Amino acid sequence: MVETFACSFRATELDARRGVISVVHRLKDMGVPDTRVDEVQIALAEAVNNVVEHAYSETTTGDVLIRCNLHSDRLWVEIRDAGMPFPDTKLPEGKPAHVDASTPLEDLPEGGFGWFLIRELASDIQYKRNMDNNQLSLCFEIQLTK
Repeated sequence: MVETFACSFRATELDARRGVISVVHRLKDMGVPDTRVDEVQIALAEAVNNVVEHAYSETTTGDVLIRCNLHSDRLWVEIRDAGMPFPDTKLPEGKPAHVDASTPLEDLPEGGFGWFLIRELASDIQYKRNMDNNQLSLCFEIQLTK
């Protein structure tokens, strides 16, 4: 049996934080193990931050919809927005920036780690542009505790 829930919020930093937290609480209530919920939270926060910072950067702030479909062995998290599409409608590669212990603090890259984290934590990622909407789906393998 699949359990489904959804939430929506304005694409602002504060509302995005509240939206991600509400998803986290629901997943915990549904029996998803804490360690997996933590990983989902990291990936989801990175993806939603990208919507806030990039998808709506050149347009009026709109809404974000998160829909979760919890199966017995996996969780699909779908994020929808009406912002700008990814360049060339393709997801970023998510390659980590090359840094080492000798890299001075002021030379560390500002960003570029989000997609690396998302790709490391999710077992599958799908993106499509439908009409004027982005649909990003992240899959996480799980074992329910309930």
